[in-house]
Amino acid sequence: MTEPLFFDTDCLCAFLWVRNESLLPKLYPERVIIPKPVYRELCRPGIPHLKARVDTLIKQKQVLIQEMDVYSKEYATYYELTEEPKKGQRIIGNGEAAAISLAKQYDGIVASNNLRDIQGYITEFGHRHMTTGDILTDAFQRGFITEDEGNDIWAQMLAKRRKLGAKSFTDYLKLKI
Repeated sequence: MTEPLFFDTDCLCAFLWVRNESLLPKLYPERVIIPKPVYRELCRPGIPHLKARVDTLIKQKQVLIQEMDVYSKEYATYYELTEEPKKGQRIIGNGEAAAISLAKQYDGIVASNNLRDIQGYITEFGHRHMTTGDILTDAFQRGFITEDEGNDIWAQMLAKRRKLGAKSFTDYLKLKI
């Protein structure tokens, strides 16, 4: 797997809130992309510590910020998803829309936990998709974390109100492996 991973805000923040963002570039060196609309969401006054963590990763060249030119194909898709969806589709958030439109343009993977809102677009565009659980499973399978460490990270994420789809990392592994 060498495709870029385009993160939406929720998936990225799951790692930022529990101070495990460094796991992402370790797992996916030179492949972690943060769409500019996601970065803007991190600029909110109430969460400067999350933006500071991302800024550190940017300075260390471990993640990239991806802009969208207003006249580009990816921006046209972004606009459609956030303002004027096709009949039967729903308007989605800026972070999810940016991740999807950039993944479409650059043959990437969408990193998002928001399955309910984005599944129709993932299917329509034929994207690969990863959740926080998938990323932690990858970290476990590749020996970056133990199952106990995964359970600790999972519990911390749940405490920060992240919706992960299982009560524990162990339970998630049982569903996926």
